[in-house]
Amino acid sequence: MTRKLSLSFLTCLGATPENSVLAAAAAGYDYLGLRLLPAAPGGIAFPLMDEPARVRALRERMTDNGIEIFDIEMIRVAPDFDVVPFMPFLECSALLGARAILVAGDDADEARLAASVVKLCEAAADFGLSIDLEFMPQSKLRDLEAAMRVLRTADQPNQGVIVDALHVSRSRTSNRQIEDIPAKWLHYAQICDGPAEIPETLEGLNFAARHERLMPGDGAIDLHGMFAALPAQLPIAVEIPNDKQSAGLSPAVWAERAKRATLNVLNPVTAENAQ
Repeated sequence: MTRKLSLSFLTCLGATPENSVLAAAAAGYDYLGLRLLPAAPGGIAFPLMDEPARVRALRERMTDNGIEIFDIEMIRVAPDFDVVPFMPFLECSALLGARAILVAGDDADEARLAASVVKLCEAAADFGLSIDLEFMPQSKLRDLEAAMRVLRTADQPNQGVIVDALHVSRSRTSNRQIEDIPAKWLHYAQICDGPAEIPETLEGLNFAARHERLMPGDGAIDLHGMFAALPAQLPIAVEIPNDKQSAGLSPAVWAERAKRATLNVLNPVTAENAQ
């Protein structure tokens, strides 16, 4: 079975949504990810909810190029989370045809975080969107175990968890733990590679995640085992930002190289699962 691939926003960091559509189409992706809200203050994002005419034109470009939006980034859930300010974000995501919203947990109080997830899921359900938690050792939701506890408490039909290869490795999450994730909580996963060495500081973790990910097969992460532990039909978002290696390359060329490296890793996995 051939997995559907999505070009993550970070892979072509800085490319406009319009150029990202063209890059995804040229490289042969099925889907595209966009970022409407920044991951950190001052970070790159394209707040399309403030530009309805641009959204309409982007939808036309997507149709013309056979590209759909899969995920939209990102909502950070802090202790003072209020869903109301995010309603335009959710509405715009739905207008773009997105399926999933990436959510980071910035609240160390798991009960309060779960309550916020419930509110977010209820709001997103009206737009046909899933709410997918991304656990990261540099966030308050540090590992898969923590994400699973929050999801068990929230217990919403449109909730999920994102298996990001880099964060799995950095949080020392095992393939056995991945196998135990309920299938209904898996909407997509993210692939990249990275070195065996884990940065020891918050700054180091963030920089590596945003600027130094490696092509699948070029690092030390057990990608074969990790993706064998996931459903064979699960869509995969290719998330490989690397400032040095992509320097001087067009978004389309870098996206195509990322796709080729991804398929070189995933094809043996899909072949095994098909037997």
